[in-house]
Amino acid sequence: MKHNAALGSLFDGIGGFPLAAVRAGIRPVWASEIQAAPVRITKRHFPKMEHLGDITKLDGAEIEPVDIITFGSPCQDLSVAGRRAGLFGKRSSLFMQAVRIIKEMRIATNGKCPARIVWENVPGAFGTNGGRDFQTVIGEIAKIAEPGISIPKPSGGWLAAGAVLGDCWSLAWRVLDAQYWGVPQRRRRVFVVADFGSRCAGEILFKPESGVGDCPAGGTAGEGFTGSAESGVTQHNKTYCIVGNTIDRTHKSGGNGLGVIEDVSYTLTSTDRHAVSVPYVGGGFGVYRPGDIGGTIRAKEDNTSGDLIVMSQSVRRFTPLEYERLQGYPDYWTLYGHDGKQISDGQRYKALGNSIAVPCVQFILDGMK
Repeated sequence: MKHNAALGSLFDGIGGFPLAAVRAGIRPVWASEIQAAPVRITKRHFPKMEHLGDITKLDGAEIEPVDIITFGSPCQDLSVAGRRAGLFGKRSSLFMQAVRIIKEMRIATNGKCPARIVWENVPGAFGTNGGRDFQTVIGEIAKIAEPGISIPKPSGGWLAAGAVLGDCWSLAWRVLDAQYWGVPQRRRRVFVVADFGSRCAGEILFKPESGVGDCPAGGTAGEGFTGSAESGVTQHNKTYCIVGNTIDRTHKSGGNGLGVIEDVSYTLTSTDRHAVSVPYVGGGFGVYRPGDIGGTIRAKEDNTSGDLIVMSQSVRRFTPLEYERLQGYPDYWTLYGHDGKQISDGQRYKALGNSIAVPCVQFILDGMK
């Protein structure tokens, strides 16, 4: 594929796919998104990119043809944490709208555009409706290239990686965990790559030179998990992530397993706000002041304010800046909209929790150049 290939992003969110495209030397042309805050954020960073709005109102034959279409269709009905309604639940059924648009564009361009697509979702897609949902996903994608094809469901369940090869087309899928692509977050997502003109999908997704460090850790997205720190806290100290759905609960209410892991964040979501605990060197009560990151919690002997009491540890919720870094975005990516007005923290948390880990997508798009 030529170096200056064009990309269109469906269910765009805050511009994660276009950002990965730019880093991979691919030109983002248009995006489709209906949430107001994410659109404002994306317009700020990509002022020349066209915003198409509601995917259900788009005609693939009428929008500008692109070489690559990416889409992380809504996953709530496929997630283990959701109601598991499946691919044809109210939100996840939007996948079929993306397939429709891709087919319409390919008919209008005599099969030229898009040449490749990337679909991203939660690994729960493997299990909903007894595995039939993922069978539908790869089956519908395969039918874009070969209308009469039928892909059987494996009796033992779907593996975390696989491929389907046609005569002159291919598709492959693989679960990528963001913690192995340069960001300290446990975020497992399944990616499907389809190449409608060659058998290169597997080469893109499984090339042997991939792995830890293959992509930069978010470019200018910051120095690390909590950024630079003062008052004796160094990068060599262990940090602990405390899962959001354990905080503030009573013992009998339960939580997410142990609720604490070292040095890597739990998967970010649009609802839970995880916390971080960092050693406070010197003992006793103290305040952790992480340099360029605001919004810390002060540890006090007097707890009338509702702050957390800690000894030799500082515990606080993640900041929106840390959410950005954990997803591989540049610092303050979500702070302002194109109109110069500040985005609320609540909207930032939600948008980032729903977004992608940018380095994983960049790895895939790098393979398409």
